[in-house]
Amino acid sequence: MSMTERPAVSSAGLRRDLEILDVLAGHGAERDAEGFGVSWIAQRLGREKSQVSRALRALEAEGMVERDPLTRRYRLGWRLFALAARTQQARLAQMAAPCLRRLASTFDEDTHLCVLRGEQVLTLLSAPSSRAYHRVWEGVAVPVLMAGAGRALLADWHQDHVRELLHASLPGGLDSAIADEEQWLADLAHVREFGYVVSAVELDDLPGGITAPVRDHRRLIVAAISMSLTRVPPESRLEEMGKVVAESAQELSAALGYPRP
Repeated sequence: MSMTERPAVSSAGLRRDLEILDVLAGHGAERDAEGFGVSWIAQRLGREKSQVSRALRALEAEGMVERDPLTRRYRLGWRLFALAARTQQARLAQMAAPCLRRLASTFDEDTHLCVLRGEQVLTLLSAPSSRAYHRVWEGVAVPVLMAGAGRALLADWHQDHVRELLHASLPGGLDSAIADEEQWLADLAHVREFGYVVSAVELDDLPGGITAPVRDHRRLIVAAISMSLTRVPPESRLEEMGKVVAESAQELSAALGYPRP
């Protein structure tokens, strides 16, 4: 080995910890939502029970695994899932960036990638138009009923669940609330039928926006592409723009493993 070459660095302890996490993740018939006991894990790995027990306690202290206080079984911990969620979110934003930039350039309108977090819509990424002033939405979360992207993100929700959310959020006993409810349901139906919808934007002084859902390999809606409208074009132009936004969302969905129709 030359002086400039460095030997490969290997951590036996880290490797052993990863083996434990791999066992807890499970494969096929070995997958168990209730977790596994120390003895089973040690037997599965061919290691001493005391050694595995110490490793599990250390992993638990870091949030990488958690132990059920009743069954005493271990399963993967909150920190692993938090890291996975952040990784997936970063990958989603990275893959969406070219689509957003292309839409912003084509129509000279701000475009956004949004996700649902509880009952809030969070903007992960934006691509600006050529306008001098831009409202900053990246990292901002707003109530789902006040965001145009909410129509795409809730498109797969059962109608009764959408009504419950609307009734809990809209003022009761008002004709406007009923009208808003029917418009919301109509918007969701439009997303399901055409893959996009043009709707009002409640949080800005813009006349409207276009939004389309993004799906992953599980066929679940994981995000929405949303485009703000600074001016309302003719109906035929709106339909053309909606189709392009929907095609961009389908392109991103395909990159996430969703089969094209």
